[in-house]
Amino acid sequence: MSEQFALLLTVYGGDQPDHVRAAFHSAVPQQTRPPDQVILVQDGPVPSELAGCLAELRVSSPVEVTFITLRHNGGLGPALDAGLTASRYDVVARMDADDVSMPRRFEVQLPLIEKGADLVGAGLLEFGTDLDDIRGCRTPPVHPSDIARYARLHDPFNHPTVIYRRSAVLAAGGYGDVPLMEDYWLFVRMIANGAKVANVSEPLVYYRVGEGAFERRGGRALLRSELRLQRRLLGHGFTSRAQYIRNVTLRGGYRLVPTWLRRPIYRQLVAPHGARLNRAVTSDPEGRP
Repeated sequence: MSEQFALLLTVYGGDQPDHVRAAFHSAVPQQTRPPDQVILVQDGPVPSELAGCLAELRVSSPVEVTFITLRHNGGLGPALDAGLTASRYDVVARMDADDVSMPRRFEVQLPLIEKGADLVGAGLLEFGTDLDDIRGCRTPPVHPSDIARYARLHDPFNHPTVIYRRSAVLAAGGYGDVPLMEDYWLFVRMIANGAKVANVSEPLVYYRVGEGAFERRGGRALLRSELRLQRRLLGHGFTSRAQYIRNVTLRGGYRLVPTWLRRPIYRQLVAPHGARLNRAVTSDPEGRP
């Protein structure tokens, strides 16, 4: 039986109107199985051009839009927690405001939720200037045991691709307060709480990477969040002392290496460069490699 679901999209002052418009259209009218509700969260003040874009999307949307305005920019985790409270449905799909969903994304993922999964992610393609400029591919672990094992060192889900049951998210305590790592922390708690998890290896989302992408994956702020997360994983009993030391060494070290070194490490281990994917995607009218 088909379930109704909501799309949860957050926007903040740094988002570009053209990117937000493309993200919204890809996840709503262009879907073969569109959402039944859109929850649009404005996280703090936004420039007038972006405010006009949000007003335009609310008026022109083919489905109901629930618009939430937060007075201050509190970060992604609190914005998503606020959005979850406004969902009229238990099934909620995530979408970032500068990414692009492939047309069959929800058609592919929702049957797994309807068969009993609480959390379903997918692969993604990283792109640069446009959708023909594929920079890399992130393929997540698929089997639940592989997901749980992978989670002890890496985030096993590509956050912009996930669909989950709100009840399972709330049972795990929501996103919480680990800035820059809120999704990883949530998914770990969901796994530990017994949530049924799955991934689709097929890329279903285009993930935008700008020129500063590798700089943002390092630095002292991210290192502090990394160390906070690792302490929580250890305190939660999700990782052992040996795994904690390994994670702090590997993941913490990655945050501190120079950008010129971080780039090849990421491309080798996380998202291999997509030279072949460029040819495959441009040859497929629906963008499926």
